[in-house]
This record gives sequence, structure tokens and C-alpha cells, in this order.
Amino acid sequence: MEPTAIALAVLLGLGLSASTGLNTFLPLLLLSAAARFHVAGIELGQRFDWLSSDVAIIILIVASVVEIIADKIPAVDHFLDSIGTFIRPLAATVATASVLTGADVNPTVAAVVGLMIGAPTSLGFHTLKAGTRIASSAATFGCANPILSLIEDVISLGLTLIAIFIPLFVPVAIALLVWLLWRVAKRLRAPKPTAPAY
Repeated sequence: MEPTAIALAVLLGLGLSASTGLNTFLPLLLLSAAARFHVAGIELGQRFDWLSSDVAIIILIVASVVEIIADKIPAVDHFLDSIGTFIRPLAATVATASVLTGADVNPTVAAVVGLMIGAPTSLGFHTLKAGTRIASSAATFGCANPILSLIEDVISLGLTLIAIFIPLFVPVAIALLVWLLWRVAKRLRAPKPTAPAY
């Protein structure tokens, strides 16, 4: 059990967890594909072999497409955010635990670490995302939400690829993402200047 492999697995799990906070299924799909086709040396623990199976990959493809499309519909995106509060931390826990067991960490320890790191990270980014959406809905009556959703998809994809290929950059990418989401939410919440009365 090499400390370097464990550290890289933790960074990979952290990046995947942050990504699931923005898009539930896309990071899991990319992780599954990477493990299935042995991309970037990604390996999953034996108990998580199902995640890279044909059935799992097909289900994740369908779920990713449905989520990406549905999240562009203003009425549906609020529903997705509501159930995402529960589903996204679970997805992050699975992703983190799977890559840790792949680094030969004890499965019980991997599950606990996945719960301690993955779930809060995903929930934190989900909360930031939801806050940005609420601010956008108030400022633009929901008109900007589909654009924000597309940006979130791109960011989730980019962060997942960073986690898979250059996990050492994950802390920097997460810090920049937190700053960006905070700035967007702050700008959307800023009061609009009113025209002077004459």
C-alpha cells in the first residue's frame, strides 16, 4: 500500500466528489469508462467491479443524458436539485470508496473515507450550485438557468478529466471553482441600480 497511490486516489476521489455536486452521473460515467478501458491507470476495488460493467455503463450513459437534458428545463431543474441533495453525496461516496479500494485500501476504511470526504464535498458543491440557481431565478426569472446548467456540465466534465488525468491539480481546480461559483452568486444577488427619479 504505497502512500503516493493512496494520496492520488484521495485526490481523484475529491475531484470526482466535487464534480458530482454539479452533475450526478457524468463523473461516475467517466470513472466507469476509465476503469473499463484502463485509462490513466484507473482501477476500482474488487467490490466495485460492477461499476465498470456493460450494464452499469449503459445505465450511466442514459442517466447522464437524461440529467443533462432535464436540468435545462426550468421547472424540472428545481426538482433535480431537491433530490440531488440526497443522491449526489451518495454518488460521491461510491466514487471515492471505489478508487480508494483500487489503491488497496481496506474496503471498510475506504467506505468511511468516502463518506467523510466524498459526501461533504459533493453536498458543499451541490449547495453552492443550488444557491447560484436560486439567485439566477430571482434575477432573471429562470431564463439564465439553462445557460448556467450548461456551464455546470462543462465544469463537471473538466473537473472530472482533471481528477482522472492530473489529480495533483484537483485542489487548485476546486479552489478556483469555489471562487467562481461564489462570484457568480454574489453578482446575481447584487441589487440592480435604479434609475434616478426626476
